[in-house]
Amino acid sequence: METKQLQQQLFRHLKENLPTHLSLVDELCQLLDLSADSVYRRIRGEKPVTLIELKQICEHYRLSLDQLLQLKNDSVLFQAPGIMHPSIPFAQHMHGMLEQFKYFNSFKQGEIFYLCKDAPFWYFFLFPDMAAFKTFFWCKTINNEPGLANQSFSLEEHRFEECFAIGRQILEEHSRMNTVELWNLESIHSSINQIAYYRDAGIFRDKKDLIAVVDSFIQMVDHLQAQAAKGVKFMPGATDISYRGPIQFYVNELILGNNTILLNLDDRKVSMITYSVFSYLITQDDRFAAKAFDTFNTLLSRSTLVSRSGEKDRNRFFNTLRDKVNQLRN
Repeated sequence: METKQLQQQLFRHLKENLPTHLSLVDELCQLLDLSADSVYRRIRGEKPVTLIELKQICEHYRLSLDQLLQLKNDSVLFQAPGIMHPSIPFAQHMHGMLEQFKYFNSFKQGEIFYLCKDAPFWYFFLFPDMAAFKTFFWCKTINNEPGLANQSFSLEEHRFEECFAIGRQILEEHSRMNTVELWNLESIHSSINQIAYYRDAGIFRDKKDLIAVVDSFIQMVDHLQAQAAKGVKFMPGATDISYRGPIQFYVNELILGNNTILLNLDDRKVSMITYSVFSYLITQDDRFAAKAFDTFNTLLSRSTLVSRSGEKDRNRFFNTLRDKVNQLRN
């Protein structure tokens, strides 16, 4: 492929992957500090893009030259939000996730597919007591935030109202998208183990805090079951007039996958892989997405749909989850 064709392909790729309400020319004028005429000449291939300009474009739009130049290798470019600042406060991490969901919803059509080794973290912000416990756990045990180093957990003291508010905004954004979730009986085990560890290690300041967190956990399970029964997502206390994004809830009792999030955004494929508990990697590599979607669909074909229909299997699944959570009271 000639240089001119490669350059035209680059800008065609940028335009196809830009939200429809944004102008590629305006974006590039600002990014490259060029006039509109200069940008148009580069888009048409009349003026070669310099290496510096190419570097700016790739960094800004997080592009892989391997992919753009169609190099045949098994390298995949992922971005890792927050990797440049590994010790950011948890609230800042949540702001990043909120911005990701707002970006997803900037497209006309958004679908999200979640292979749930663990329960999606935004569901823990459905109810305040569970949200407070999970935020405390993430900040103290995973993020090693110094202010919590020698503290025990108390609902009276550790409300994390800012994080709860951000979590609710993430839930609102998430509820606007069509969703397919694939769960396993193990999907809540990590949270159960976290509560059990804090209970046995004496990190709950008072028994009433433990009971309140368990009650809130049960509320979350009840709400997820209600969503599955209705086949739509909604916030606690929401009315029928509010928008409700559809959800297909599948259960696979044999296969425990990993926490993989796949998205269709106006026919663009995006893949996200979680790591280090609440961090994530993201890529728009078509080859990776094709393989990930193929595996996801294979698992779906071997799973049971329990949303809207499948009442017997749905009740059995959620009753089992509730039994596991209720054992934490002992």
